[in-house]
Amino acid sequence: MDLWSWAVAAYGRPGVAEAALALQDDHGQCVPLLLWAAFARPLEPGVIAEAADLARAWEASAILPLRSARRGLKTDLPGVEAGAREALRVQVKTAELESERLLLVALSACGGPGGAGLDAALTAAVAAWGRPADVTALTKLSAALSGSLPDPGKPG
Repeated sequence: MDLWSWAVAAYGRPGVAEAALALQDDHGQCVPLLLWAAFARPLEPGVIAEAADLARAWEASAILPLRSARRGLKTDLPGVEAGAREALRVQVKTAELESERLLLVALSACGGPGGAGLDAALTAAVAAWGRPADVTALTKLSAALSGSLPDPGKPG
């Protein structure tokens, strides 16, 4: 199973989106990096650092500007009909999701699957990202991701 397919399945699991978005919005984490770490389970610090650098560059150039535009389009804007504004917001949301997909494609080239445990992989990704994350929030993501998802190291 490729990383994008796994990430879509994982994100759809109960509790994953909520936990991931809490880490993103409350702790400044990069959800695609966390999902890559959960999938790839990297062991090598250099691989994790490379992935974090790639994610930082991509997030700054594409994901964050699109997210900001999407969120800005949620409220009424003078001179623009609400339906037209909402249609544009949907287009920007689609572009934001595509930017996250492209980041996951790029991250998949960084390596995996490794042999790290899920908690260790997520913790390493948070450390490489360089912003602290609440342990409880990270534990919620780990718990939501574990269980019945396919093993990322086995062919789908």
